[in-house]
Amino acid sequence: MSKVVLSEFISLDGVIEEPHNWHFPFTDAGTGKYKFDELFAAGSLLLGRVTYEGFAAAWPSMTDEQGFADRMNGLPKYVVSSTLDSADWNNSTVIRENVVEEIERLKEEPGLDILIFGSGELVNSLVPHGLIDEFRLMVHPIVVGGGKRLFSEGLDATPLKLVDTQTFSKGVVVLTYAPAEAAPE
Repeated sequence: MSKVVLSEFISLDGVIEEPHNWHFPFTDAGTGKYKFDELFAAGSLLLGRVTYEGFAAAWPSMTDEQGFADRMNGLPKYVVSSTLDSADWNNSTVIRENVVEEIERLKEEPGLDILIFGSGELVNSLVPHGLIDEFRLMVHPIVVGGGKRLFSEGLDATPLKLVDTQTFSKGVVVLTYAPAEAAPE
């Protein structure tokens, strides 16, 4: 059985929008290794349409010596969208309907983590169904001041339990949570 893992760049004030505008000054060797290891522990990506379109426009032309770009481009990608006509990025499949059932089916398959990057609207649609098994919030030491926040108003209270923390040299802290009822004691 696979687990769905959310990995999110987030500011101190909860903003997830446009991380390319505020994330990079806080990267260091530790955060790079963290993201590398995280990607290579995943067996597939689960993305919302907006994140997918941004990634699909950028990643196919990227290269690096470590193989990160090759991994991003090679992984199976599942895109949740009711409006996307096609998903042309390598190994991409659009999930248009029965989203909860399709993700439950993906979780039942043996394999590595199903990794969500960004995709705020998708995250907000999955939380009420308990489909996210781990929340990795990569908190950056910056107040952005405005923009889309991770969790939208109207979600029911969802208790989580802190299961891990990591701190990096430029002040980024990764807070890892699991649903409270599923977290190890």
